[in-house]
Amino acid sequence: MTDELRAGVVGNCGIAAIIHHRGQVSWCCMPRPDGDPVFHALLGEVEDRGGWDIALPDVAQSEQFYLDNTAILITRLWDSAGNAIEICDFAPRFPARGRMYRPAMLVRRVRRLAGRPRIRVRLRPSFDAGASAPQLTYGNHHVRYVGANQTLRLTADVPVDYVLQETPFVLDGEANFVLGPDEPLPDSVATKAAEFESRTAEHWRLWCRRLALPLEWQEAVIRAAITLKLCFYEPTGAIVAALTTSVPEAPNTQRNWDYRFCWLRDAFFVVRALNSLSDMEALESYLRFIDNVVAEFAGGHVQPVFGIGLETALTERIAEALPGFRGMGPVRIGNQAHEHIQHDVYGNIVLAAAQAFFDQRLLRPGTLSDFHTLEKIGERAWAVYNTPDAGMWELRSRAHVHTSSALMCWAACDRLARIAARFDAPSEGQWQQRADTIRAEIEERAWNESLNSYTDVFEGEGVEAGLLLMGEVGFHAPKDPRFLGTLAQIEKQLLRHGHVFRYATADDFGEPDNAFTICTFWYIDALIRVGRRDEARERFEALLGNRNPVGLLSEDIDVRDGALWGNFPQTYSMVGLINAAVRLSRGWDAVV
Repeated sequence: MTDELRAGVVGNCGIAAIIHHRGQVSWCCMPRPDGDPVFHALLGEVEDRGGWDIALPDVAQSEQFYLDNTAILITRLWDSAGNAIEICDFAPRFPARGRMYRPAMLVRRVRRLAGRPRIRVRLRPSFDAGASAPQLTYGNHHVRYVGANQTLRLTADVPVDYVLQETPFVLDGEANFVLGPDEPLPDSVATKAAEFESRTAEHWRLWCRRLALPLEWQEAVIRAAITLKLCFYEPTGAIVAALTTSVPEAPNTQRNWDYRFCWLRDAFFVVRALNSLSDMEALESYLRFIDNVVAEFAGGHVQPVFGIGLETALTERIAEALPGFRGMGPVRIGNQAHEHIQHDVYGNIVLAAAQAFFDQRLLRPGTLSDFHTLEKIGERAWAVYNTPDAGMWELRSRAHVHTSSALMCWAACDRLARIAARFDAPSEGQWQQRADTIRAEIEERAWNESLNSYTDVFEGEGVEAGLLLMGEVGFHAPKDPRFLGTLAQIEKQLLRHGHVFRYATADDFGEPDNAFTICTFWYIDALIRVGRRDEARERFEALLGNRNPVGLLSEDIDVRDGALWGNFPQTYSMVGLINAAVRLSRGWDAVV
């Protein structure tokens, strides 16, 4: 287990923070998930700035867990003399005054568990991605951390001298800390912290109560669902691919990317997974985001990734001040993928929107006018399906006609034909004919007879894991000989120590070192579909063992030692967990 990723995540769909198992806030961006990393110890401190520690000297043992069915994280620390404390971390989230209260705020409550513990509070935020130290001002019960673009205020019920001077002090009962906007609390910090904790716990438990869970693996599924929810940016409906930037896919590889943005591909899979648990709010929230993306569409290229506030320019730069995860830079801010041509985006848009035209539970079902707007996306899919792009794995220096991109263009036309039938629209036949044409070309140009498999690109010689999505989107029936042949070839070329790699060929940075976790979940799903359920179940149980102690997964896994690498937590990975559990679980009729 990578020690830095032995951590939990707290958040409120407005901000999020990573809490290390020794009690440090090691990552948190303000005032939103793609904002300035005011705590960045995960990627290295700068002049001893970048973390928020509530430290028990001489720690001998720690444990970390979530309060059941909540996003409230508990960290317990013991020293060698038996003194112990408990840290309760959360970001407030609950309904109030007719709206959801979710301030850009972290609450930390510290309680004495045993003995006579002495703790030290070391609160050292940075600004400008580690390049700037804050100016400090303070009063009787607060400290202000003033930067050029934002000011954070800590309110505490311990002497601020102890915080400013980082003085160890005896914890007799409990201490409360609230860090957020530069606004005074309307009540005592202890009263507000207790109220926020109680109401936040109630909110998450009521949210979990509404989930349609599988019979088995409920704890894992609940944790995955809450984690996906924490990756929503609720004001706009955007979903970040992960909460961090530049945690490398593998050591010293330069594969360090900023994932704090909304990829339309990843977001589709997130809402599909949450929808399988009957979280309709997730779908409705994301549909608002998609509506805005489509509204800006003028018939040309749609970029594959947007900022969470619908920003289109995500210019990539290097945060020179930050040393990187274990010193493995660079730390990237922004992502060049916003410039990429990735044709699968059109299918992901239509697939995400399609349910709105059939599900009567939605407060705003899809209309005929919405369908006509969506048809413009389909027109683009039809125009580009057999032209080169960067592919779903976002190759930066090479372009091909990628089979998985053509597959998603087929899915766009296929779903538009189904929606047209729903409205008895005259364009149904046209969309069906286009889907059939794309299917025929994929079957002709992406099929390699000598391999008995589809290939990664048209007229290709290799495979990639995205081909497994042929089952997911319904291109082939599970027992179709071509799908079975492709599955066999993926097992031959990409399966290593029970994990599936994206591809086996060298890319812009050489050959991949670690397995991409969602690909293994796609493989498990394929095994389920073709009837190899016992094998799928065995592999799923093994993959669950790769989660960190609080049930989270990052992007990649080292197949040799099981260590987690890559940005954290990764929505794709948590999606795969939910899908596999739902599809593998015994039915409720097994017990009731």
